[in-house]
Amino acid sequence: MTIPERIARHIGPLPTPPKPIAMFVPVTQSGNILHISGQGPNIENGVQYRGKLGAECDIQTGYNAARLCGVNLLAHLKAYLDDLDRVEKLLKATVYVASADDFYDQPLVANGFSELMVQIFEEKGYHARCAVGMASLPGNIPVEIDLVVQVRA
Repeated sequence: MTIPERIARHIGPLPTPPKPIAMFVPVTQSGNILHISGQGPNIENGVQYRGKLGAECDIQTGYNAARLCGVNLLAHLKAYLDDLDRVEKLLKATVYVASADDFYDQPLVANGFSELMVQIFEEKGYHARCAVGMASLPGNIPVEIDLVVQVRA
């Protein structure tokens, strides 16, 4: 199965990539390394999820939010590269999780992103990862993820 076929199976059509809300670009490239700016759980008309894990959001909601962040990262990758077969390896993801003081399951939330990347990219989708608890995130979103990717020229 090709990457576009796996996207169609696990996601459906990719959305239009969310526009940056501040003074930054969504993707930068140095050599064959791409850095994709942090993406939240945005949908076309706003944000799908809000709140902190361990307070307003449970682990499943956080997992779903992280997965949606992954969809938005894929949308930016597709817009930048056009051909996702140029992706050689997902290198590193940083998953920021807005967390109540007594919430310690950030890695379970981050799995929503990581599992999607392996579904789409298979072996190339396994990546290093850091899942960190944050006091808050912009717009009261529960999860934000940035990504570093190696691509073929």
